[in-house]
Amino acid sequence: MNRACYFYGMKHLLLFFATLLSSCLTCTAQENQPDVDEERGERVEVPADLSRFERKTPSALRLAFYNLENLFDTQDDTLINDEEFVSGGMKGWSETRFRHKINNHAKTLIALGGWEAPAIIGFCEVENREVIHRLITETSLKDINYQIIHENSPDRRGIDVCLIYRPDKIKIVNHHYGRVSMPQEPELRTRDFLYMKGVVFEKDTIHVFYNHWPSRMGGQQSSEPKRLFVAQLIRNMCDSLLKDNPNANILISGDLNDEPGDKSVAEVLKGKPSNANLNPGDFVNLMYEAWEKGVGTEKYQNHWGMLDQWLVSGALFKREKGLVVDGGTAGIFNAPWLIEKDERYLGEKPYRTFSGPKYLGGHSDHFPVYIDLVRTK
Repeated sequence: MNRACYFYGMKHLLLFFATLLSSCLTCTAQENQPDVDEERGERVEVPADLSRFERKTPSALRLAFYNLENLFDTQDDTLINDEEFVSGGMKGWSETRFRHKINNHAKTLIALGGWEAPAIIGFCEVENREVIHRLITETSLKDINYQIIHENSPDRRGIDVCLIYRPDKIKIVNHHYGRVSMPQEPELRTRDFLYMKGVVFEKDTIHVFYNHWPSRMGGQQSSEPKRLFVAQLIRNMCDSLLKDNPNANILISGDLNDEPGDKSVAEVLKGKPSNANLNPGDFVNLMYEAWEKGVGTEKYQNHWGMLDQWLVSGALFKREKGLVVDGGTAGIFNAPWLIEKDERYLGEKPYRTFSGPKYLGGHSDHFPVYIDLVRTK
């Protein structure tokens, strides 16, 4: 071998080892780096400490609700208006973006549990059972053994309310969907609400309502009667439960499209602040005080709204022993990776998947909300 060939070979050998070393260092460094949003090429900050969301009581049972912001598959369903989310549609929706979205949600739901997966999670803006099945079987949720309760609703866009639950934490007694049929507006096709009865801690019966009430499209004044109608349907069911058992454990959650002070929530459901004097049949709105301080779960322009809520029957709030809401409070899971800067209206806002037709690659336009149930002695 002549000297020129020798140095040429040595040069390429050194270059190979330098490249290999660089790759190893890059891989090691990436283990300690934030997750990468592949669609945007940006880093999503994942904090090392989420202690503010941890359960105060380790044995507490966590229940949650999350508006998933248009969790659609890529297939065209001819029975609903889902054309903008099919492959090749105006949203540019694709299998890659769908997988990115469910992996985002899985990361959030695991962290939301306070380092143990929540016992029950209600969802809205879900296209069908299949997208939830993929969420719990094709992501980091796959080892938790979540089960699904879902039915298709008559909503024109095909978005539904559903829940997933852990059989090791709750025994489902029964469930049914409440159809929203307004006699004065027979053309209304909106989401059903979901009622579930279950047993927790092997002895306590709970009644849970998950909701996604009609939107404010057309303005608050013209759309409010629809939400008042749904609120009255749920109030009637609650009154029946409370008539059978004045100490019934009832929980109402969801995207109500009304805020704690609006008539549907404050007057029809009788949702009161936690510091109010409760009358028989009153509910405690665990989001009321935060809402009064300007805290919210979603943002419209420069206004933070508290559309996602938890209300509980009086017994769950003021009972001295037995099943109660831990700390008498609910939480908003506004982890840093669910937030981005609001360049237009200043401050921050939820890091959403879409802004109009523009794909952002975020999680949702709403934050999840949660509560913890405990048994006191």
